[in-house]
Amino acid sequence: MPVPLSMDLRERFARLVKGGVSGREAAHRLQLSAATGTRWARDVRACGSVSLAPMGHPRGTGKLSGYIDFFQELLVQDPDITLFELCDALNDAEGICVRHTAISRLLKRCGLTHKKSRWLPPSTTL
Repeated sequence: MPVPLSMDLRERFARLVKGGVSGREAAHRLQLSAATGTRWARDVRACGSVSLAPMGHPRGTGKLSGYIDFFQELLVQDPDITLFELCDALNDAEGICVRHTAISRLLKRCGLTHKKSRWLPPSTTL
């Protein structure tokens, strides 16, 4: 996963731009791309600093975010339901086709994980 550039580098860039250096020149001095330099220079002129922007998708969005109650209801009705059965139930009820891994990630985010007990055959005595 990409990592944002350090705040130290951003502060040095902001000092250069506030000192009168263009965004491209400041980017060249700090070995950044020209596009990054122009974007950061615009932010420095507008806000006075170059702060970190949030990365990734916002939490709570996605195809399955509206179906948490549906999955909770199914899990209450049948606690031993498999992920593949949840996929089939969602496809039958709502017409949405998703992979079992997407449902697994959603259930894990909601804290609805369940480790099934291992089935052991009854012991027999001879």
